[in-house]
Amino acid sequence: MQVIPAIDVERGRSRVVFWPGASSGVGAPTDRPDRIAESFVELGASMIHIVDFDGARQGQPANLESIGAIASRVAVPVQVAGGLEGVAQVRLAFAAGATRVVLAMGIVEEPAILAECITVAGDWLAVGLDPRPERFAAFPWRRPQPPTFRGIVEELSGRGVRRFVLSHGGGEPDAELVRDLTRTYDADFLVAGGVTDLDGIRRLRDLGATGIILGQALLSGAIDFNAALEAAS
Repeated sequence: MQVIPAIDVERGRSRVVFWPGASSGVGAPTDRPDRIAESFVELGASMIHIVDFDGARQGQPANLESIGAIASRVAVPVQVAGGLEGVAQVRLAFAAGATRVVLAMGIVEEPAILAECITVAGDWLAVGLDPRPERFAAFPWRRPQPPTFRGIVEELSGRGVRRFVLSHGGGEPDAELVRDLTRTYDADFLVAGGVTDLDGIRRLRDLGATGIILGQALLSGAIDFNAALEAAS
């Protein structure tokens, strides 16, 4: 299972300062996304996940310069989420240096736009879904009856989506759901959020998750990256 560092970028800077030597006073803190990404790749990261915070609010990529700076410093895939709501935005992200893109859950209600995005991105496209029941139920569905979460995954898989990012916020991932998804669908399932310790990483590994996306837990030092890699192996 991959351990994927995540950097939330706002106004060109990381929203969480990275200081791996904070406990011992060694080294210097940084909020530069490119330096943070480079540090994790040097430690063995095989992918970097970027959340364009401003882009998510504006509905279009807003930190393209930061994405480009990251892509120029690392030789691993750069996965970008935030502000990607159509094929034009996907092309902008790729042009900036992204190698993978994550569309928001709203794309479920836009089959024609999704088809265009898949044509451009192919297997490098993922759809981000929030499986928390209260969040899923509150989504403004434009259909007679609200769908089930598994029904949406089935629908998207049928349209050609082969990668999903399951966002859990601060809630613990639903083990039964993750196990069911990984065993049922021929797709990659990446879990974002909800894991605060090494045991949580091991649980997701055993459930068959393709990867775990960790942001503040890694940047703050709450979870050691090398220990996370070992727990995921």
